[in-house]
Amino acid sequence: MPQNTAPKATEMLSATPQGLARAADLLRAGELVSFPTETVYGLGADARQGAAVAAIYAAKGRPSFNPLIAHVASIEAAKRHVIWSDQAELLARAFWPGPLTLVLPLAPDHGISDLVTAGLDTLAVRVPAHPCAQKLLAAFDGPVAAPSANPSGRISPTTAAHVRAGLDGRIAAILDDGACDVGVESTIIGLATNGLAVLLRPGGLATEEIEAVLGQPLASRDIKDPLTAPGQLLSHYAPQARVRLNATSARAGECYLGFGRYSGARACDLTLSETGDLAEAAANLFGHLHRLDALNQPIAVAPIPETGLGLAINDRLRRAAAPRN
Repeated sequence: MPQNTAPKATEMLSATPQGLARAADLLRAGELVSFPTETVYGLGADARQGAAVAAIYAAKGRPSFNPLIAHVASIEAAKRHVIWSDQAELLARAFWPGPLTLVLPLAPDHGISDLVTAGLDTLAVRVPAHPCAQKLLAAFDGPVAAPSANPSGRISPTTAAHVRAGLDGRIAAILDDGACDVGVESTIIGLATNGLAVLLRPGGLATEEIEAVLGQPLASRDIKDPLTAPGQLLSHYAPQARVRLNATSARAGECYLGFGRYSGARACDLTLSETGDLAEAAANLFGHLHRLDALNQPIAVAPIPETGLGLAINDRLRRAAAPRN
């Protein structure tokens, strides 16, 4: 049973056999462990233990109506918890392990805590590609609920240092295995029993690649619909500072986050990619926002193309710039 009523010393673990075994033991004990995936660092708990999952919400300050993703080691493991479909098989064979999450109906004997699904009759599930995540899931041998390892609504972490800055003392351990490669969260696709495939959240896998495998266009979710998957809150991924989007230059007192070459050359100016590479921009997004947020100045952000991974980048930026409650 996790004890989250008082601060605890957060262990820093390396991705060695000993560190992975320790992380798996902590998960079995109902504790919280942050671990790297190819997208961002996740904050993991045993998805079958309600108290452990509740500890995720407590550590993050996360709204309880926002569902979590269950991470599993393989397609076979996913099938234990959801009702599989031909479309799921197509996408899983093409993109798992990888930055794709599928939302499918819960299997009758799924064994997943209701807190993971936030009361929905579907489960968001994925097989991460990061070798450290793969080894941890194999050692743990069970589903791990894992949102991004940051206080709710803040910038997602792409290094162990980011996790420690936000959650030190709130979680049992951080499994450190370097920086994440993709840098934005997974793309989430909802698969309905009627064959409709819906884009619930753009992310680290381009929608064009998914549509090519499915042989059909993805439907869009109406933003007025109830939450059906993680990452759909309007104000999310937010720095402390105000964020202004589609800015061609910085105003007085602002830092500038550019895309492509930028001639400002001030100490507080950064570019997501000097060459206009959307993959590089996605990988740099949260790290650059962390660096600029630490300067305590408003942030102006250059226009980003609404194509490929630009959809995911703009989705995160719009949430970062949304009015705060």
